[in-house]
Amino acid sequence: MTARRTFDVSNMLQQRLHELVPGGAHTYARGSDQYPDGMAPVLVRGAGARVWDADGNEFVEYGIGLRSVTLGHGYRPVVDAAYAAMLDGVSFSRPTELELRAAEDFLALVPGADMVKFAKNGSDVTTAAVRLARAATGRDMVALCNQPFFSVDDWFIGTTAMSAGIPETTARQAVSFGYNDLASLVRAFDAHPGRIAAVILEAATALAEPEPGFLEGVRALCDREGAVLIFDEMITGYRWSASGAQGVYGVTPDLSCWGKAMGNGFAVSALAGRRELMELGGLRTDRDRVFLLSTTHGAETAGLAAFRAVAAAYRAGDPVGVMESVGQRLTAGFNALAAEHGIADFVHAAGRPSCLIFVTKDADKAPSQAFRTLFLQEMLQGGVLGQSFVVSAAHTVDDVDATLDAARAALPVYARALEANSVEGHLEGRPVAPAIRRYAQPRRHEG
Repeated sequence: MTARRTFDVSNMLQQRLHELVPGGAHTYARGSDQYPDGMAPVLVRGAGARVWDADGNEFVEYGIGLRSVTLGHGYRPVVDAAYAAMLDGVSFSRPTELELRAAEDFLALVPGADMVKFAKNGSDVTTAAVRLARAATGRDMVALCNQPFFSVDDWFIGTTAMSAGIPETTARQAVSFGYNDLASLVRAFDAHPGRIAAVILEAATALAEPEPGFLEGVRALCDREGAVLIFDEMITGYRWSASGAQGVYGVTPDLSCWGKAMGNGFAVSALAGRRELMELGGLRTDRDRVFLLSTTHGAETAGLAAFRAVAAAYRAGDPVGVMESVGQRLTAGFNALAAEHGIADFVHAAGRPSCLIFVTKDADKAPSQAFRTLFLQEMLQGGVLGQSFVVSAAHTVDDVDATLDAARAALPVYARALEANSVEGHLEGRPVAPAIRRYAQPRRHEG
């Protein structure tokens, strides 16, 4: 019988992190409240699809850098390119040739865009897109698709449960509409005539593909109403295709926002779009200028060199195809195991193969944080770390097989909890909680 993993050093480090860093992590999705009590590994290194924690535990990692790593941890061509660039300096007082070459590479991959501006975070560029849309249209409102996340900035966070510190007037400048529900967007325009500056959405998600005519209908509505169409390509970019969701579905937005996988984990993001919009933030306009993006580190050489190496990898090979293949193997194997235990209706892998999640339900077939936590707990003990089954092109057959071995041990525990209609006696500690919630409870950190 394999000895159970311990997390003593990680727990000590996590406690210290809570004393020095609000929330104990620099991203809410990385917080210890997203993992079983006392089982939040603090990592020290990674290679390919594997990571190691401070206690020496080795894991196959999914979600892999919050979906920002598609080529694997420590992918040498990217690391070597960033290293070589850094040896010649990281930040200068004037543009570098690297900025031009990176822009050329980017726009070659996104043919629907005329211009690009680089930054460091996804929120930088989504907020810049909204500001640009407001300036171009002279309107103040934004129509947000009812999807989980667009920005840390007030225009979006004011609409969430964590809106403390944000004026109500800001939240009232946003209106929501449903994905694959064109009628709800029509209602939003009708309810706020002449006020909606921008419509922002992810063109697809892990579990939701656009129904025939939906994206085309959104495009036509924006054209009819004079609103700017913004695609958030943070996740779809480099997972759906190197040209993002717009390259898959054939609908071109006015502006698009990129990040995550474009640097294989290095900090780089991009706002791209039509020239007549982007030039409002430049020096070739007679209109009032938009303070679009002006970041000290947006043109930092390591991130741009990393992006160029990622672009080269996508030109030379087929990382998306590899992820699709690995994801299909994982889905088939995991769901077959769940079926063997008679619990496929309660726990299963789902979604686009390059962006898989796992569904966890209770005995009433309702989504359950408690059963999710139990599954996370047992998979961690089996050497699998991840809030999802999102793969990279570095995941191998051996990694998938190791994951299925962990599932063989985890699923019988899940089945027994379902039979009892309770995780009591199986789950050690409290269930996880939504990352974006109003109060620290039910996972307030004590200590």
